[in-house]
Amino acid sequence: MEEHYKRILADSEKRLVYFLKDQIMDREDPHYGAFADRRGVIEAKVALYDIETMGACYLCPDSNYYHNRDIFERIMAALSYVSSVQHDNGLFDYVSCNFNSAPDTAFCLVAIVPLLKYLDKIKRSVDEEALFVKIRYIIHLGARGIMEGGFHTPNHRWAIAGMLKFCGSYFNEVEMIKSADRYLAEGIDCNEDGEYSEKSAGNYNTVNNDAMIMLAEGTGDESYLDNVERNLFMMLHYWEPDGTIFTANSTRFDKDKKVYPVYYYPEYMLLAEKRNIPEFYQMCNSIMDIVRDRNLLAPDCLIYFLNNPSWRSKEYEESYAYPDYRSFYKNSNIARVKEGNYTYTVMGSKSDFLYFNAGTIKLALKVGGSFCEHRAFISETMREEGENGYHLHETMHGWYYLPWSDEKRPDTNDWWKMDNACRDKLYGPDLDIDVFVKGSPYKDGIDVRVVTSSDAVKGAPWRLELAIMGADFLENSHLATGLTGGEALTVKDGDIVVSNDRDAITIGPAFGAHHFMEGKEDSEGRMAGASTVYFTDYTPFDRTIKIRYRQ
Repeated sequence: MEEHYKRILADSEKRLVYFLKDQIMDREDPHYGAFADRRGVIEAKVALYDIETMGACYLCPDSNYYHNRDIFERIMAALSYVSSVQHDNGLFDYVSCNFNSAPDTAFCLVAIVPLLKYLDKIKRSVDEEALFVKIRYIIHLGARGIMEGGFHTPNHRWAIAGMLKFCGSYFNEVEMIKSADRYLAEGIDCNEDGEYSEKSAGNYNTVNNDAMIMLAEGTGDESYLDNVERNLFMMLHYWEPDGTIFTANSTRFDKDKKVYPVYYYPEYMLLAEKRNIPEFYQMCNSIMDIVRDRNLLAPDCLIYFLNNPSWRSKEYEESYAYPDYRSFYKNSNIARVKEGNYTYTVMGSKSDFLYFNAGTIKLALKVGGSFCEHRAFISETMREEGENGYHLHETMHGWYYLPWSDEKRPDTNDWWKMDNACRDKLYGPDLDIDVFVKGSPYKDGIDVRVVTSSDAVKGAPWRLELAIMGADFLENSHLATGLTGGEALTVKDGDIVVSNDRDAITIGPAFGAHHFMEGKEDSEGRMAGASTVYFTDYTPFDRTIKIRYRQ
């Protein structure tokens, strides 16, 4: 991967130049040595990730900054700043959120562990020895603090455990290893599909994978890499036609974000080499293709090439072919399908249950309406139907509170102090909603059938809500209009075509029986930045729309 290495080195140097502009080098400033991020936030985490990049350039013999004295002094200044904000117990603050935080300390330290590993195995100069001693001290003190900490989210556990296992082994401290075992006793939350609990393809997958790699290294138990391998195979089915990652299934901040798979590169490379998996080498090539084609910065992983010099000689000519696939990950309740230049995704337990990505245009589909406390269709079950179909179902239960019985009547007449969950209820009626998604036999799109049925729920205004992104024009037999995002249109009949100068999608037939688009209070808002098209009808109804990709 010599060409990859050259691009990664060049882009690391570009980052370094950028960081130099942001470093505070006024010795009278209390933040001397620190870096302000784009939001003006100054904290240890920003400094440590910048130190990793600057350190890799300083230590790389091929770099223009190899053993550059000014860079050395700037790295030392940054490390001094980091030490100044490291608490006596070893922990760091994540100043926008968490303080004395064990997981955020683990995220800080993981940035400079690769520098420690490289410095530990080379014959060090005087300056390199100074870097080594400073980095080693910060990591050792931080690991001791992490032992006493706790966590907030699922991925925090593995960041903590991975760091403690590595440091316990490196510093030969049994208590760190025992502390990690408390977290590992809960079992790794990576299911058979390769999905972690937070389903965060745009961010926390890589966090978890990196932690699994550190656990394998710290324990010598390579079964932790099985989780990484499963996840990386699953991710082969998560790339979209425009080179981004499918993120709509995430439970974290990356949901619906536009994310490129750049930071999966070192994970694919490591597993490709360790387990001789051709597809993973191919994905490394594909990721660098995306970097080139989208004019992105290469992954910030120069230090990984220094720690794994064999990567430079591991040449693999082919990029990943992105073959068509149909995968139903039952444990994750998600189906991913690719046919030619489009993908579609069906998800259970989600209001935005369907995504269709065609070239540069994406649409998301909801079925919205109000029935008692319900505001949208969110399936309770999802199953395969036939060779290329999926069936989602929800039964919405109506209910009403009843007056307190004599036995349960509270001592207060203040509604907010009453334990209303203990009231008796009158149940009924119910509303059944079924959605059927089926691939076209011509492999040019999908059919979506929505059925609402109930003898008692008649005349309720419901809607199909299509959020359209990437298109700048909409037309049908009655109108033609530009799209800029934020529009809300109810289309009453015929097919609509949404397009840009590269791609087009046909959707229909439309139906518009009413204009009650906004729903009742607590209804979900429209998707930010999207143009929204509504098809509307009254319950009960049975409607099928066709979504077709026109190249």
